Amino acid sequence: MRAAALATESPVLVAAGLQFPTSLAADDRGRLYVAESGLPFGGAPPGGRIWRLDDVPQGPDDGGDPVAAGSRTLIAEGLAGPVTGLSWHDGALYAAEGGCGRISRITPDGVRTTVIDGLPGPGNYHTNAPVVGPDGKLYFSQGAMSNLGVIGLDAYELGWLRRLPHAHDVPGLDVVLTGHDVRTADPRPDTPGAHARTGAFVPFGTPAEQGRRIPAALPCTAAVLRCDLDGGGLELVAWGLRNAFGLGFLPDGRLLALDQGADDRGSRPIGNAPDLLFEVRPGRWYGWPDFVGGRPVTDPGFRPERGPHPEFILANHDELPPPEQALVAFEPHVAATKFAVTPSGRLVLALFGDEAPMCLPAGGPPIGRHLLLVDPADWSTSRLDVGIPLSRPIDVLHAGDSLYVLDFGHFEMSDEGVRSTAGTGRVWRWTGLDE
Repeated sequence: MRAAALATESPVLVAAGLQFPTSLAADDRGRLYVAESGLPFGGAPPGGRIWRLDDVPQGPDDGGDPVAAGSRTLIAEGLAGPVTGLSWHDGALYAAEGGCGRISRITPDGVRTTVIDGLPGPGNYHTNAPVVGPDGKLYFSQGAMSNLGVIGLDAYELGWLRRLPHAHDVPGLDVVLTGHDVRTADPRPDTPGAHARTGAFVPFGTPAEQGRRIPAALPCTAAVLRCDLDGGGLELVAWGLRNAFGLGFLPDGRLLALDQGADDRGSRPIGNAPDLLFEVRPGRWYGWPDFVGGRPVTDPGFRPERGPHPEFILANHDELPPPEQALVAFEPHVAATKFAVTPSGRLVLALFGDEAPMCLPAGGPPIGRHLLLVDPADWSTSRLDVGIPLSRPIDVLHAGDSLYVLDFGHFEMSDEGVRSTAGTGRVWRWTGLDE
Protein backbone atom coordinates (compact mmCIF):
# COMPACT_ATOMS: atom_id res chain seq x y z
CA MET A 1 0.00 0.00 0.00
CA ARG A 2 1.42 3.40 -0.89
CA ALA A 3 1.41 6.31 1.56
CA ALA A 4 -0.12 9.73 0.97
CA ALA A 5 0.73 12.90 2.84
CA LEU A 6 -2.03 15.18 4.09
CA ALA A 7 -0.99 18.47 2.51
CA THR A 8 -2.42 20.79 5.15
CA GLU A 9 -1.54 23.31 7.77
CA SER A 10 -0.43 22.06 11.17
CA PRO A 11 -3.01 20.08 13.16
CA VAL A 12 -5.26 21.94 15.57
CA LEU A 13 -6.57 20.33 18.74
CA VAL A 14 -10.30 21.16 18.72
CA ALA A 15 -11.46 19.21 21.79
CA ALA A 16 -9.78 17.12 24.47
CA GLY A 17 -10.82 15.26 27.61
CA LEU A 18 -13.63 13.37 25.87
CA GLN A 19 -14.90 10.07 27.27
CA PHE A 20 -14.50 7.46 24.52
CA PRO A 21 -16.29 9.44 21.79
CA THR A 22 -17.60 7.73 18.66
CA SER A 23 -19.26 10.26 16.37
CA LEU A 24 -18.97 13.71 14.81
CA ALA A 25 -21.57 15.87 13.06
CA ALA A 26 -21.82 19.45 11.80
CA ASP A 27 -24.94 21.60 11.55
CA ASP A 28 -25.93 24.01 8.78
CA ARG A 29 -23.94 26.79 10.46
CA GLY A 30 -20.80 24.68 10.62
CA ARG A 31 -20.97 24.10 14.38
CA LEU A 32 -19.52 20.78 15.48
CA TYR A 33 -21.15 18.14 17.68
CA VAL A 34 -19.49 15.09 19.22
CA ALA A 35 -21.11 12.05 20.84
CA GLU A 36 -19.48 10.18 23.70
CA SER A 37 -20.19 6.46 23.70
CA GLY A 38 -21.29 6.17 27.33
CA LEU A 39 -19.08 3.10 27.84
CA PRO A 40 -17.66 3.13 31.39
CA PHE A 41 -14.14 2.03 30.48
CA GLY A 42 -11.36 3.19 32.76
CA GLY A 43 -13.77 4.71 35.25
CA ALA A 44 -15.54 6.92 32.70
CA PRO A 45 -19.12 7.83 33.68
CA PRO A 46 -21.80 5.62 32.10
CA GLY A 47 -24.39 7.08 29.76
CA GLY A 48 -23.86 8.65 26.36
CA ARG A 49 -23.54 12.41 25.98
CA ILE A 50 -23.61 14.85 23.09
CA TRP A 51 -21.59 18.05 23.16
CA ARG A 52 -21.58 21.11 20.92
CA LEU A 53 -18.03 22.34 20.44
CA ASP A 54 -17.84 26.11 20.97
CA ASP A 55 -14.98 28.53 20.28
CA VAL A 56 -13.28 26.03 18.01
CA PRO A 57 -9.63 27.02 17.53
CA GLN A 58 -8.99 28.09 13.96
CA GLY A 59 -5.27 27.47 13.71
CA PRO A 60 -2.02 26.58 15.47
CA ASP A 61 -0.28 28.97 17.81
CA ASP A 62 2.55 31.17 16.63
CA GLY A 63 5.06 28.39 17.17
CA GLY A 64 3.16 26.00 14.91
CA ASP A 65 2.07 23.75 17.78
CA PRO A 66 -1.50 22.55 18.38
CA VAL A 67 -3.41 25.03 20.53
CA ALA A 68 -5.53 24.12 23.55
CA ALA A 69 -9.03 22.88 22.84
CA GLY A 70 -12.00 25.24 23.01
CA SER A 71 -15.04 25.13 25.26
CA ARG A 72 -18.10 22.92 24.80
CA THR A 73 -21.78 22.85 25.71
CA LEU A 74 -23.69 19.76 26.84
CA ILE A 75 -26.67 19.08 24.54
CA ALA A 76 -27.86 15.67 25.78
CA GLU A 77 -26.89 13.11 28.41
CA GLY A 78 -28.08 9.76 29.73
CA LEU A 79 -28.20 8.17 26.27
CA ALA A 80 -28.17 4.36 26.18
CA GLY A 81 -24.58 3.46 25.45
CA PRO A 82 -22.88 2.70 23.32
CA VAL A 83 -23.90 5.69 21.24
CA THR A 84 -22.62 4.58 17.85
CA GLY A 85 -23.65 7.23 15.33
CA LEU A 86 -24.59 10.87 14.94
CA SER A 87 -25.77 12.94 11.99
CA TRP A 88 -27.43 16.29 11.31
CA HIS A 89 -30.53 16.88 9.22
CA ASP A 90 -33.06 19.70 8.97
CA GLY A 91 -32.40 21.39 12.29
CA ALA A 92 -31.70 18.38 14.51
CA LEU A 93 -29.30 15.59 15.35
CA TYR A 94 -30.06 11.90 14.86
CA ALA A 95 -28.30 9.68 17.40
CA ALA A 96 -28.06 5.87 17.44
CA GLU A 97 -28.34 4.49 20.98
CA GLY A 98 -26.96 1.00 20.62
CA GLY A 99 -27.57 0.08 24.23
CA CYS A 100 -31.31 -0.16 23.66
CA GLY A 101 -31.75 -0.32 19.88
CA ARG A 102 -33.07 3.20 19.48
CA ILE A 103 -32.60 6.22 17.24
CA SER A 104 -33.42 9.59 18.77
CA ARG A 105 -33.90 13.04 17.27
CA ILE A 106 -32.27 15.72 19.41
CA THR A 107 -32.57 19.45 18.80
CA PRO A 108 -29.70 21.85 19.58
CA ASP A 109 -31.52 22.92 22.77
CA GLY A 110 -31.74 19.32 23.96
CA VAL A 111 -35.32 18.36 23.15
CA ARG A 112 -35.30 14.61 22.55
CA THR A 113 -37.79 12.57 20.51
CA THR A 114 -37.70 8.82 19.87
CA VAL A 115 -37.73 8.09 16.14
CA ILE A 116 -37.59 4.29 16.29
CA ASP A 117 -37.19 1.91 19.21
CA GLY A 118 -37.15 -1.79 20.03
CA LEU A 119 -34.49 -2.77 17.51
CA PRO A 120 -32.64 -6.07 18.12
CA GLY A 121 -30.29 -6.44 21.08
CA PRO A 122 -28.40 -6.87 23.23
CA GLY A 123 -25.76 -8.63 21.20
CA ASN A 124 -22.29 -8.39 19.74
CA TYR A 125 -23.17 -5.34 17.66
CA HIS A 126 -25.75 -2.58 17.68
CA THR A 127 -27.91 -0.05 15.89
CA ASN A 128 -25.50 2.16 13.94
CA ALA A 129 -24.92 5.03 11.55
CA PRO A 130 -28.16 7.02 11.14
CA VAL A 131 -28.00 9.13 7.99
CA VAL A 132 -30.72 10.77 5.88
CA GLY A 133 -30.63 9.84 2.22
CA PRO A 134 -31.46 11.81 -0.94
CA ASP A 135 -34.96 10.32 -0.80
CA GLY A 136 -35.59 11.89 2.61
CA LYS A 137 -35.57 8.51 4.37
CA LEU A 138 -33.54 7.71 7.49
CA TYR A 139 -31.03 4.96 6.76
CA PHE A 140 -29.23 2.99 9.46
CA SER A 141 -27.60 -0.36 10.01
CA GLN A 142 -28.37 -3.10 12.50
CA GLY A 143 -25.36 -5.15 13.51
CA ALA A 144 -25.32 -8.91 14.01
CA MET A 145 -26.01 -10.39 17.42
CA SER A 146 -23.21 -12.94 17.00
CA ASN A 147 -19.81 -13.22 15.38
CA LEU A 148 -20.87 -15.48 12.51
CA GLY A 149 -24.46 -16.59 13.16
CA VAL A 150 -24.02 -18.87 16.20
CA ILE A 151 -24.02 -17.59 19.78
CA GLY A 152 -20.94 -18.91 21.55
CA LEU A 153 -18.81 -18.64 24.64
CA ASP A 154 -17.29 -15.39 23.41
CA ALA A 155 -20.62 -13.75 24.25
CA TYR A 156 -20.45 -15.08 27.79
CA GLU A 157 -16.83 -14.06 28.24
CA LEU A 158 -17.69 -10.53 27.14
CA GLY A 159 -20.48 -10.41 29.70
CA TRP A 160 -23.65 -10.56 27.63
CA LEU A 161 -24.82 -14.07 28.45
CA ARG A 162 -23.68 -13.61 32.04
CA ARG A 163 -25.62 -10.39 32.43
CA LEU A 164 -28.62 -10.77 30.17
CA PRO A 165 -30.28 -13.28 27.84
CA HIS A 166 -28.32 -12.76 24.63
CA ALA A 167 -30.54 -12.00 21.63
CA HIS A 168 -29.98 -14.29 18.65
CA ASP A 169 -29.77 -13.21 15.03
CA VAL A 170 -32.89 -12.63 12.94
CA PRO A 171 -32.66 -13.10 9.15
CA GLY A 172 -33.77 -10.44 6.70
CA LEU A 173 -34.44 -13.04 3.98
CA ASP A 174 -36.00 -16.49 4.30
CA VAL A 175 -33.32 -19.00 5.24
CA VAL A 176 -33.17 -22.80 5.57
CA LEU A 177 -30.76 -24.36 8.09
CA THR A 178 -28.28 -27.09 7.20
CA GLY A 179 -28.59 -28.54 10.69
CA HIS A 180 -25.01 -27.71 11.64
CA ASP A 181 -24.61 -26.81 15.29
CA VAL A 182 -21.76 -26.36 17.76
CA ARG A 183 -21.12 -28.08 21.09
CA THR A 184 -19.62 -25.94 23.84
CA ALA A 185 -19.41 -25.87 27.60
CA ASP A 186 -22.53 -24.32 29.11
CA PRO A 187 -21.38 -21.48 31.38
CA ARG A 188 -24.78 -20.60 32.77
CA PRO A 189 -24.87 -20.90 36.57
CA ASP A 190 -27.89 -23.22 36.60
CA THR A 191 -26.06 -25.85 34.50
CA PRO A 192 -22.65 -26.39 36.16
CA GLY A 193 -20.41 -28.75 34.21
CA ALA A 194 -22.93 -29.21 31.41
CA HIS A 195 -22.49 -28.79 27.68
CA ALA A 196 -24.81 -27.14 25.18
CA ARG A 197 -25.46 -27.54 21.46
CA THR A 198 -26.31 -24.34 19.65
CA GLY A 199 -27.38 -23.72 16.07
CA ALA A 200 -27.77 -20.63 13.92
CA PHE A 201 -30.53 -18.06 14.34
CA VAL A 202 -31.65 -19.65 17.63
CA PRO A 203 -31.01 -18.91 21.32
CA PHE A 204 -27.91 -20.27 23.05
CA GLY A 205 -28.37 -23.93 23.93
CA THR A 206 -30.89 -24.60 21.14
CA PRO A 207 -29.78 -27.24 18.58
CA ALA A 208 -30.21 -26.66 14.88
CA GLU A 209 -32.88 -28.56 12.95
CA GLN A 210 -31.85 -29.68 9.48
CA GLY A 211 -34.21 -28.26 6.88
CA ARG A 212 -35.86 -25.83 9.26
CA ARG A 213 -37.03 -22.74 7.40
CA ILE A 214 -36.79 -19.47 9.30
CA PRO A 215 -38.84 -16.71 7.70
CA ALA A 216 -37.53 -13.20 7.20
CA ALA A 217 -38.46 -10.72 9.89
CA LEU A 218 -38.49 -6.97 10.31
CA PRO A 219 -36.54 -5.60 12.04
CA CYS A 220 -33.72 -8.04 11.40
CA THR A 221 -30.03 -8.15 12.22
CA ALA A 222 -26.95 -7.84 9.97
CA ALA A 223 -28.77 -5.43 7.69
CA VAL A 224 -29.21 -1.93 6.37
CA LEU A 225 -32.72 -0.61 7.06
CA ARG A 226 -34.59 2.61 6.40
CA CYS A 227 -37.68 4.37 7.69
CA ASP A 228 -39.50 7.67 7.49
CA LEU A 229 -38.15 10.50 9.61
CA ASP A 230 -40.93 9.89 12.13
CA GLY A 231 -39.96 6.20 12.41
CA GLY A 232 -42.82 4.86 10.31
CA GLY A 233 -42.53 2.79 7.16
CA LEU A 234 -39.64 0.61 8.34
CA GLU A 235 -38.26 -1.51 5.51
CA LEU A 236 -35.27 -3.65 4.62
CA VAL A 237 -32.75 -2.19 2.21
CA ALA A 238 -30.27 -5.06 2.13
CA TRP A 239 -29.33 -8.05 4.28
CA GLY A 240 -26.09 -9.86 5.04
CA LEU A 241 -23.85 -7.00 6.20
CA ARG A 242 -22.33 -8.24 9.46
CA ASN A 243 -21.73 -4.87 11.11
CA ALA A 244 -22.02 -1.89 8.79
CA PHE A 245 -20.67 0.57 11.35
CA GLY A 246 -20.24 3.37 8.81
CA LEU A 247 -22.83 4.44 6.23
CA GLY A 248 -22.73 7.40 3.87
CA PHE A 249 -23.87 8.68 0.51
CA LEU A 250 -21.65 9.77 -2.35
CA PRO A 251 -22.57 12.99 -4.17
CA ASP A 252 -24.13 10.91 -6.96
CA GLY A 253 -26.51 9.24 -4.49
CA ARG A 254 -24.80 5.86 -4.11
CA LEU A 255 -24.93 4.43 -0.59
CA LEU A 256 -21.68 3.00 0.78
CA ALA A 257 -21.16 0.84 3.85
CA LEU A 258 -18.08 -0.15 5.82
CA ASP A 259 -18.71 -3.71 6.96
CA GLN A 260 -16.52 -5.09 9.73
CA GLY A 261 -15.30 -8.62 9.12
CA ALA A 262 -15.92 -11.60 11.39
CA ASP A 263 -13.35 -12.65 13.98
CA ASP A 264 -11.31 -15.67 15.03
CA ARG A 265 -13.40 -16.19 18.17
CA GLY A 266 -16.49 -17.90 19.47
CA SER A 267 -18.29 -21.06 18.45
CA ARG A 268 -17.98 -20.32 14.74
CA PRO A 269 -14.59 -18.62 14.32
CA ILE A 270 -13.10 -17.57 11.01
CA GLY A 271 -9.55 -16.55 10.15
CA ASN A 272 -8.34 -13.71 7.94
CA ALA A 273 -11.76 -12.23 7.21
CA PRO A 274 -11.24 -8.72 5.80
CA ASP A 275 -13.24 -5.60 6.48
CA LEU A 276 -15.13 -4.59 3.35
CA LEU A 277 -16.42 -1.50 1.57
CA PHE A 278 -19.69 -2.16 -0.25
CA GLU A 279 -22.08 -0.25 -2.41
CA VAL A 280 -25.45 -0.99 -0.82
CA ARG A 281 -28.18 -1.74 -3.33
CA PRO A 282 -31.77 -2.59 -2.42
CA GLY A 283 -32.71 -6.24 -2.33
CA ARG A 284 -29.17 -7.59 -2.45
CA TRP A 285 -27.54 -10.18 -0.17
CA TYR A 286 -24.09 -9.31 1.14
CA GLY A 287 -23.17 -12.85 2.13
CA TRP A 288 -23.17 -12.98 5.93
CA PRO A 289 -23.13 -15.53 7.56
CA ASP A 290 -21.82 -17.89 4.83
CA PHE A 291 -19.82 -15.63 2.48
CA VAL A 292 -17.26 -12.84 2.89
CA GLY A 293 -17.03 -10.49 -0.07
CA GLY A 294 -18.38 -13.23 -2.32
CA ARG A 295 -15.99 -15.91 -1.00
CA PRO A 296 -17.48 -18.86 0.91
CA VAL A 297 -16.45 -19.21 4.56
CA THR A 298 -15.31 -22.74 3.64
CA ASP A 299 -12.47 -21.24 1.56
CA PRO A 300 -9.13 -22.60 2.90
CA GLY A 301 -7.90 -19.02 3.30
CA PHE A 302 -10.41 -18.51 6.10
CA ARG A 303 -9.13 -21.33 8.31
CA PRO A 304 -9.12 -20.09 11.93
CA GLU A 305 -6.61 -20.78 14.69
CA ARG A 306 -9.15 -21.02 17.49
CA GLY A 307 -11.51 -23.72 16.32
CA PRO A 308 -12.73 -25.80 13.40
CA HIS A 309 -13.07 -24.38 9.91
CA PRO A 310 -16.59 -22.93 9.55
CA GLU A 311 -19.16 -24.96 7.64
CA PHE A 312 -22.20 -23.58 5.87
CA ILE A 313 -25.20 -22.96 8.11
CA LEU A 314 -27.58 -21.99 5.30
CA ALA A 315 -28.91 -24.69 2.99
CA ASN A 316 -30.73 -22.45 0.50
CA HIS A 317 -28.01 -20.39 -1.15
CA ASP A 318 -29.70 -21.04 -4.49
CA GLU A 319 -32.84 -19.26 -3.25
CA LEU A 320 -30.93 -16.16 -2.15
CA PRO A 321 -29.50 -13.42 -4.36
CA PRO A 322 -25.86 -14.05 -5.34
CA PRO A 323 -23.57 -12.75 -2.58
CA GLU A 324 -22.27 -9.28 -3.44
CA GLN A 325 -18.66 -8.51 -4.22
CA ALA A 326 -16.91 -5.73 -2.29
CA LEU A 327 -15.53 -2.54 -3.79
CA VAL A 328 -12.52 -2.74 -1.46
CA ALA A 329 -11.25 -5.47 0.86
CA PHE A 330 -9.12 -4.13 3.70
CA GLU A 331 -6.58 -5.87 5.88
CA PRO A 332 -8.28 -8.21 8.37
CA HIS A 333 -8.99 -6.68 11.79
CA VAL A 334 -8.30 -3.05 10.86
CA ALA A 335 -11.84 -2.29 12.17
CA ALA A 336 -12.85 0.20 9.50
CA THR A 337 -15.37 2.41 11.27
CA LYS A 338 -16.50 5.53 9.39
CA PHE A 339 -15.61 7.68 6.42
CA ALA A 340 -15.86 11.22 5.11
CA VAL A 341 -16.27 12.32 1.51
CA THR A 342 -13.96 15.16 0.50
CA PRO A 343 -14.95 17.81 -2.09
CA SER A 344 -13.03 15.91 -4.77
CA GLY A 345 -15.05 12.78 -4.02
CA ARG A 346 -12.28 10.84 -2.31
CA LEU A 347 -12.96 8.98 0.91
CA VAL A 348 -11.03 9.37 4.14
CA LEU A 349 -11.52 6.29 6.37
CA ALA A 350 -10.89 5.83 10.06
CA LEU A 351 -9.32 2.48 10.96
CA PHE A 352 -9.91 1.86 14.68
CA GLY A 353 -7.58 -1.13 14.78
CA ASP A 354 -7.49 -4.68 16.08
CA GLU A 355 -8.77 -5.91 19.44
CA ALA A 356 -6.32 -8.74 20.07
CA PRO A 357 -6.46 -11.06 21.94
CA MET A 358 -10.27 -10.92 22.02
CA CYS A 359 -10.89 -11.04 18.26
CA LEU A 360 -7.73 -12.74 17.03
CA PRO A 361 -4.73 -14.46 18.55
CA ALA A 362 -2.21 -12.08 20.07
CA GLY A 363 1.42 -11.86 19.10
CA GLY A 364 1.47 -9.83 15.91
CA PRO A 365 2.12 -6.11 15.43
CA PRO A 366 -0.75 -3.64 15.99
CA ILE A 367 -3.16 -3.40 13.05
CA GLY A 368 -4.94 -0.26 11.94
CA ARG A 369 -5.04 2.84 14.18
CA HIS A 370 -4.58 5.21 11.24
CA LEU A 371 -6.41 6.89 8.37
CA LEU A 372 -6.81 5.59 4.83
CA LEU A 373 -7.52 7.43 1.60
CA VAL A 374 -9.72 5.69 -0.99
CA ASP A 375 -10.13 6.93 -4.57
CA PRO A 376 -13.54 5.94 -6.03
CA ALA A 377 -12.15 6.35 -9.55
CA ASP A 378 -10.41 2.99 -9.23
CA TRP A 379 -10.98 2.10 -5.54
CA SER A 380 -7.26 2.29 -4.86
CA THR A 381 -6.11 2.92 -1.30
CA SER A 382 -3.23 4.73 0.36
CA ARG A 383 -2.33 5.33 3.97
CA LEU A 384 -2.89 8.94 4.99
CA ASP A 385 -0.11 10.55 7.00
CA VAL A 386 -1.54 13.16 9.37
CA GLY A 387 1.70 13.90 11.14
CA ILE A 388 0.59 13.00 14.68
CA PRO A 389 0.01 9.69 16.46
CA LEU A 390 -3.61 8.62 16.83
CA SER A 391 -4.73 6.21 19.54
CA ARG A 392 -7.96 4.91 18.01
CA PRO A 393 -9.38 6.98 15.13
CA ILE A 394 -13.10 6.25 14.94
CA ASP A 395 -14.79 9.01 12.89
CA VAL A 396 -13.89 11.59 10.27
CA LEU A 397 -15.83 14.60 9.04
CA HIS A 398 -15.22 17.00 6.19
CA ALA A 399 -16.90 20.36 6.83
CA GLY A 400 -16.12 23.65 5.14
CA ASP A 401 -12.42 23.63 4.30
CA SER A 402 -11.51 21.33 7.17
CA LEU A 403 -11.01 17.67 7.91
CA TYR A 404 -11.89 16.68 11.47
CA VAL A 405 -10.70 13.41 13.00
CA LEU A 406 -12.19 11.94 16.16
CA ASP A 407 -9.89 9.85 18.36
CA PHE A 408 -11.63 7.40 20.71
CA GLY A 409 -8.69 7.54 23.10
CA HIS A 410 -6.46 5.00 24.81
CA PHE A 411 -8.12 1.59 24.56
CA GLU A 412 -6.47 -1.80 24.31
CA MET A 413 -7.45 -5.40 25.05
CA SER A 414 -5.45 -7.88 27.10
CA ASP A 415 -5.86 -11.35 28.56
CA GLU A 416 -7.21 -9.63 31.66
CA GLY A 417 -9.73 -7.51 29.74
CA VAL A 418 -9.92 -3.87 28.68
CA ARG A 419 -7.03 -1.54 29.43
CA SER A 420 -8.07 2.04 28.82
CA THR A 421 -7.68 5.59 30.06
CA ALA A 422 -10.74 7.76 30.57
CA GLY A 423 -10.76 11.30 29.22
CA THR A 424 -8.28 10.66 26.40
CA GLY A 425 -10.69 11.24 23.49
CA ARG A 426 -9.81 14.13 21.18
CA VAL A 427 -10.93 15.97 18.05
CA TRP A 428 -8.28 17.20 15.61
CA ARG A 429 -8.65 19.58 12.67
CA TRP A 430 -6.65 20.06 9.49
CA THR A 431 -7.21 22.68 6.80
CA GLY A 432 -6.05 22.98 3.23
CA LEU A 433 -6.66 19.39 2.23
CA ASP A 434 -5.00 19.01 -1.17
CA GLU A 435 -7.77 18.33 -3.62
